[in-house]
Amino acid sequence: MSARGPENKAIAYVAARLPTLSETFVYRELMGLRSRGRTVVPVTVRKPAGPFADRALNHLAGEAVQVYSGAGVAALLPAFLTMPGGFLRAVGDAANADLDGAKARAKFLFQAWMGLATAWRLRGRGIGHVHAHLANTPATVALYLARGLKARFSFTGHANDLFVHREALKFKLQQADFVSSISRWHQGFYDQIVSGSARPVIRCSVTMPDYAAEGANIVSVGRLVPKKGFDLLIRAFARLDRPGIRLRIAGDGPERAALVALAEAEGVADRVDFLGALPHSEALAVIRSGAIFALPCRTSSTGDRDGIPVVLMEAMAAGKAVIAGQLETIAELVQDGTSGLLVPPDDPSALTLALRQLIDDPMTGKAMGLAGRRRVDEEFSDEINWDRLEAAIDTAGKRV
Repeated sequence: MSARGPENKAIAYVAARLPTLSETFVYRELMGLRSRGRTVVPVTVRKPAGPFADRALNHLAGEAVQVYSGAGVAALLPAFLTMPGGFLRAVGDAANADLDGAKARAKFLFQAWMGLATAWRLRGRGIGHVHAHLANTPATVALYLARGLKARFSFTGHANDLFVHREALKFKLQQADFVSSISRWHQGFYDQIVSGSARPVIRCSVTMPDYAAEGANIVSVGRLVPKKGFDLLIRAFARLDRPGIRLRIAGDGPERAALVALAEAEGVADRVDFLGALPHSEALAVIRSGAIFALPCRTSSTGDRDGIPVVLMEAMAAGKAVIAGQLETIAELVQDGTSGLLVPPDDPSALTLALRQLIDDPMTGKAMGLAGRRRVDEEFSDEINWDRLEAAIDTAGKRV
């Protein structure tokens, strides 16, 4: 790919909090575009959660333009005086978009106006394209930021933003110049809402590391939330009957206290390590330290579910044998019995059997790890997907 698009324009990247440790795919994609010579302006809806251990992330947080801020509110009046038609058009959009109730419409309108205010703040920065990660608030802000700058607009949808906290998704699918689909399943999901063709598959990607030496333990990484299935993993581990093996879990979240209590109740608290939230480099080290990477994803009671977890790709890229929940999206990454094992969601007994299989037959685990590494290299690696993203940005139709 060429280093710059046909118009040599800057790209604004919008996320809920930029950067966020649990969303490595956002800031890595942004940095990947910069590494190819693109000018990328980071835009964060809310203040990032830093400081971070990584100096590059602290720098990114420092340069990010914060939408919800005093400067953002102060920009509303001059933005309105400059483009009153955009503000009035947003009122009509809020009234007609697929939103549920007056409160949702008022929230949408505020997001739209703050997007226009941000456009006024970013005038003169040469931005020709605006891309958002998450189809809810960030995409709303990005759409109106793009309108205010007369730029093109696109977004990437993921999971919670599509299944639990959906906001005017049909409207945004109709407005986008393209939609980045992280899986073929997502393509079909969008087509069921609004038929369209400009929805290329662009994976959340990973760097291909050196092949990692074999470890001895079971490891997992992720936010401690119900859809990740960490409770299933602890229950399966307790039934494993392999006392020399430890379970190491990196990540934090609202389920931590309940999971610690579960490990105690199951009698394995002395063999389960809760490592907390870690910088990306340390999370990768945890992955490399294990023999098996397990993430038994499921659909939660609220309807929340994963797309294709990046940590699964990272584990496979390192050559680890992986076990994951049998979801349609994950099946695009893990071919059951070849590049890993898929287990039915909410079935700790099946998960126990899968863990035993890989522990007792390490040669099969090694073969699956090598097959998984090849799969990631061929479809989920950085260079392939950054090529796809650049092509989508460079060929997106000019908004009118």
